[in-house]
Amino acid sequence: MLRILPGPLQGVIMALLLVINTLFWAVPLFALVLLKLLTPPRGQLRSRMSRAVAWVAQRWAMMNTVFGGALLDYTIDARIDADLHPDGQYLVCANHQTWNDIFVLMATFGRRAPFFKFFLKQELIWVPVLGLAWWGLDYPFMKRFSAEQIRRNPALKGKDIETTKRACQRYRDQPVMILNFLEGTRFTPAKHERQQSPYTHLLKPKAGGFAFAMSAMGPKLNALLDVTIVYPDGACGFWDFLCGRMHRVTVDVRQLEIPAAFFVDSYETDAGARARFQQWISALWRDKDDRITALLAEAGPR
Repeated sequence: MLRILPGPLQGVIMALLLVINTLFWAVPLFALVLLKLLTPPRGQLRSRMSRAVAWVAQRWAMMNTVFGGALLDYTIDARIDADLHPDGQYLVCANHQTWNDIFVLMATFGRRAPFFKFFLKQELIWVPVLGLAWWGLDYPFMKRFSAEQIRRNPALKGKDIETTKRACQRYRDQPVMILNFLEGTRFTPAKHERQQSPYTHLLKPKAGGFAFAMSAMGPKLNALLDVTIVYPDGACGFWDFLCGRMHRVTVDVRQLEIPAAFFVDSYETDAGARARFQQWISALWRDKDDRITALLAEAGPR
C-alpha cells in the first residue's frame, strides 16, 4: 500500500508505474500495428491482427488495474447483471464524470468482455504514444463541426455519422465492446446548470451517435450494457486518484434488450423513428438518474 506516503508522493509513484507499463506494452503493440498496415484491408489476416492488437491493449489495461488495486486504497463495488463473454459484441452506454471512469471500467470488465473502444475527439490522435495506439486499435476519431462551419460548408454535415458507420462496419466480425458516454462530456455542476438539465445527476444525453452505432452493428450485437458509475464520496480528478484520494466506486451493469425496430429504422431520415429513439433514451436516462440517487443513498457517508 502507498497510503502511508504523502498523497503527492503516491501520485508520482503511481504515475511513473503507469508510464512504464504503457511504454512496455507500446513496443509489441506498435510492432503489431506496423504488421497490420501490411495486411490487406479486408480479410481474415487483418481481422486476426486487429484481435492481436486488442489482446495487447487488454493486457496493458489489466496491469494498470493491478497496480491500482495493489497500491491504492479504494474499492470498486461492481454489480454485473449481464452475460459477458470475451468473444462477444456489446454496445455500452454510461454516464461520465471524470477520467477515472476509464480506469474504473477497465477494472470492472477486465477479461470478462472484449477490450472496449470509444469515439475520440480528433485532436487526441496527437497524444504521445496513446494517439498512435488508439489509431492502431481502430478507435474512430471524430471531428465535430459547429453550426456556423456547417452553414458555410454544407458538405461537412453528417461527417461524424459517416465515421461512425465506417468504424462499426470494421467491428462486425470481431469481438468488441463499444463504449459511448451519451452525455458527450464529463458532468460538472456548471455544465449541468448551463444546460438546464432535467436530471439531477446527469447531463442531457446525445442520442444520435449511439443510434448510428446501434444500427451499424445490427442484430449481431450480443447485448446493450447500461453502465452506471457512482462515486459516493464525490468524483475526483485523475491526479487525485493517483494520490489515493478516491476511495469508493459503485459500478452497476445491466443487460438491456434493444428493440428490434432500432436496427432497421433510419434515425437520420425518419422523424418518427428519431422521436421514438429519443424517447427511449430519455426513459433510460431518467431510470439511470433515479438509480444514481438510490446508490448514493445506499452507500451513505464514509
